[in-house]
Amino acid sequence: MHSPHITRTVRSPRPAAALAAGTAGIALFVVLLALVAAQWSPLMAVDRTVADSLHRHAVAEPGLVHANRVLTDWFWDPWTMRALVAVAVVALWWRGTRPLALWVGAASLFGTLLQQGLKAAVDRERPRWPDPVDSAHFSAFPSGHAMTAVVSCGLLLWLLRLNGAGPALWAGAVAVAVVSVIGVAVTRVYLGVHWLTDVVGGTLLGVAVVAFTVAGYARSVPRKAPEAGV
Repeated sequence: MHSPHITRTVRSPRPAAALAAGTAGIALFVVLLALVAAQWSPLMAVDRTVADSLHRHAVAEPGLVHANRVLTDWFWDPWTMRALVAVAVVALWWRGTRPLALWVGAASLFGTLLQQGLKAAVDRERPRWPDPVDSAHFSAFPSGHAMTAVVSCGLLLWLLRLNGAGPALWAGAVAVAVVSVIGVAVTRVYLGVHWLTDVVGGTLLGVAVVAFTVAGYARSVPRKAPEAGV
């Protein structure tokens, strides 16, 4: 027997709007990918300027570097983000909302596979420094940290919306998500392990994955079906 706040019907974001957002995200990502692959000089100059400026600051501020490393290696680590999504998937499955659980789990897994495939295909070199403050493995574009943060936060916000989260909870969750997504992007560039365009690319691709997931789920379930068990 479900509680009233669980069984009430809540509108999912409109599939047309989600589809438009996903299409825009993919289009912008493809443009950025083409420019990065072609090593378009003006864009590479922006990357280098931002990276050099932040690296100079990082070298002079070891305390701030340590704080950024803690954030990126623990709080905003991709595995931490995926673990939060995994908890949500298990909870959805246990409560009987299994199609939704499968959509969320599949979206998170697809995002991970997509970013790794693109990294291997693009094979962009990470920034190199004579005095690095941090290190990272695999290729640079797109940023896995940035994409995972967007996908994970986006999926969790979507679940809150489906569950009819109250204004206070919703505002707090959005604030945490925005801080996390921006924070991940800043820390990766500040620590000198990504170019600015890497985190922008990861963000755009993450938005597309979440948007297409929302649109796909909305079209796959009956329009009047309640989100029971969310």
